[in-house]
Amino acid sequence: MTVTYEDVTGAARRIAGHVLRTPVLEVSPGLFFKLEQLQHSGSFKVRGAFNRILSAGELPPAGVIAASGGNHGLAVAHAARALGVRAEIFVPEVTNPVKVAGLRTLGAEIRQTGAIYAEAAEAAAKRAAETGALAVHAYDQPEVIAGQGTVGLELAEQVPGVDTIVVAVGGGGLIAGVTLGAGALNAGAPTAGAMNTGALTAGSLTTGSLTAGALDVASSDAGAPGDGTAGPRIVAVEPELIPTLHEALRAGKPVQVPVSGVAADALGASRIGDLAFGVCSRAGVRSVLVPDEAIVAARRTLWERHRVVAEPAGATAYAALLSGAYTPAPGERVAVVVCGSNTDPATLTAE
Repeated sequence: MTVTYEDVTGAARRIAGHVLRTPVLEVSPGLFFKLEQLQHSGSFKVRGAFNRILSAGELPPAGVIAASGGNHGLAVAHAARALGVRAEIFVPEVTNPVKVAGLRTLGAEIRQTGAIYAEAAEAAAKRAAETGALAVHAYDQPEVIAGQGTVGLELAEQVPGVDTIVVAVGGGGLIAGVTLGAGALNAGAPTAGAMNTGALTAGSLTTGSLTAGALDVASSDAGAPGDGTAGPRIVAVEPELIPTLHEALRAGKPVQVPVSGVAADALGASRIGDLAFGVCSRAGVRSVLVPDEAIVAARRTLWERHRVVAEPAGATAYAALLSGAYTPAPGERVAVVVCGSNTDPATLTAE
């Protein structure tokens, strides 16, 4: 089971009109924020949720089911409501109350069970087998990864010539998708520099519907697989307390890791997804680790310096730059994915 660049461009066509084309903000020369926290449901997750559901054809009477630390559940609930289908969402006890309240607002049936995501996922899988509902995995399904990959497609257009894309990692669906969508696997995708649309400046933060035509890049225009075209470097950023990809790359295969810390509700997978590991290992993705203190500081800095509201997971990628876990070279063009904003605003300066 694999996911390809063509799967990502197909997802872009499929979800057109259902998701936002989120803006990019150039915060300093050569440093760009991809503001995915402005996406419907407050995170990138809605891209994969729509692609999975719309790819399934006729849905069962039981609707859709998902396990989530919160953001994926919100995305599935949003997509289900938009498409007029029932959603049942399993979340662990660690889930932020803000996210649980959001699920209720979206009309999902909520089942809160288990201490961590893995336990909620086990309960959801058992329930799906009983009801026949369509399972929408948080990160380890081809359709979900392809949907998340549309973030990479947009970035390649919005930041021509981007050298490095910095992405937070939990289960790996986003980083696998971005790696594919941005052409970092060198599998016939265009390089970022081949696009001709610029990033937004701080004064032009407008969002619009994602159009299929804006992302419909034919492989024939991009060169054949293996033609030597290089995409951007992809840097994975993980909390020190949840190093799923880091440990998998060291072991040469996905392994179980402990889960704890400030970003555990959103980055709390205890094992990197098999599909994501395959993509990241083939692409030579580098993983760096950041302590919780750096994540908290990055979240505060995003708010105080840029007025960007992010949850801890949403600030994790930026934490790598602020803490020095990843130091760009002089002149390096770096894009940071700010991936989620489902948080209590009162905590932005209180931590």
